[in-house]
Amino acid sequence: MGIFSAMNIGCDGLSVHGARLDISSKNIANIDTPNYVRKIPLVVSTDRTSFLSVMNQMKESVFGPGSLPYASGSVAMSGVVEDPTLGEKIYKPGHPDADENGYIRTSNVDPLVEITDAIMAQRAYEASLAIITMTKNLADRAVQIGS
Repeated sequence: MGIFSAMNIGCDGLSVHGARLDISSKNIANIDTPNYVRKIPLVVSTDRTSFLSVMNQMKESVFGPGSLPYASGSVAMSGVVEDPTLGEKIYKPGHPDADENGYIRTSNVDPLVEITDAIMAQRAYEASLAIITMTKNLADRAVQIGS
């Protein structure tokens, strides 16, 4: 894996996990908004190597001096879906968002779930930033060795 590939993986991670943080913050901001539906980011791996193929390649070199197979990949955001869980119905006949029976739906955002998701996204963002920093330091040291 080259230096630029490692940088690209880190940049992809920053982009995806930054978007996850944005979505979590919007969900948290709309906890008290009637009829708001929680958004869930869909994060997928862009790795094209299956686990089975990696294991089969490793099986060939278990007793030999072989190395791990080269596998490249990253993460990407494939979209955002709405949480199908319904919020609680509350009777408020004068509310502008009330249905014909006078009920409104509260937001289906669970603050504990959203805070946990935000913390996980923050940690993944920090890990992606660490990949970029380590790659930059590795490149700097390689230049120092060459000069």
